Amino acid sequence: MLEGVLVDLVPYGKRFQDQDHRWFNNESRWWSGEGERNFVSKAQIEAHHQERYDSTQPRSGVPFGVLTKHGKPLGYLGINWISPHSRIANLGAHIGEPEYWGGGYGTDGLLLVIDYSFRMLDMRKVWLGTMSINTRVIRQMAKVGFKQEALRRDAVHVDGKFYDEPIYGMFREEWPGYAAMVEKLGLKARPPKEE
Repeated sequence: MLEGVLVDLVPYGKRFQDQDHRWFNNESRWWSGEGERNFVSKAQIEAHHQERYDSTQPRSGVPFGVLTKHGKPLGYLGINWISPHSRIANLGAHIGEPEYWGGGYGTDGLLLVIDYSFRMLDMRKVWLGTMSINTRVIRQMAKVGFKQEALRRDAVHVDGKFYDEPIYGMFREEWPGYAAMVEKLGLKARPPKEE
């Protein structure tokens, strides 16, 4: 478990997997899936779980469940892919509860996974991409210290239009550490939301 100020990152187990059908079929998946609007059946979710979380299969990522300090599962945040030879990791996030967007929960989780990547996995670089209309994520990248490294032009098809995909990266030497970022951003514990 990685303990943060607003969230903890825990193994992506059953309590998160049980939410996947709802999360994969709501607005949050549209944003994290770069505009995909696919209805995903429970059978497809189960097949996804078999493939992704089967412990007998080798994997090159580290999936975490995002859990509020008050025990509410919020979504997925983790490392989707690792290149051990180059020591580079691709990060991904899916906050499935829209009412928690903009409250710092995703940012706290992102800080934790960046810190884990550099400190525990000895990565030299982390990176991620998003669609150019995802202004929340673009602001978040600047806020936590990512630099835009590339722009894949017209790479994402969203609701009948093509949009660019900016790619962001951060090197280990650019990372001041989890505690320094929490202080810089002013993240503070919060009382539980009404549920």
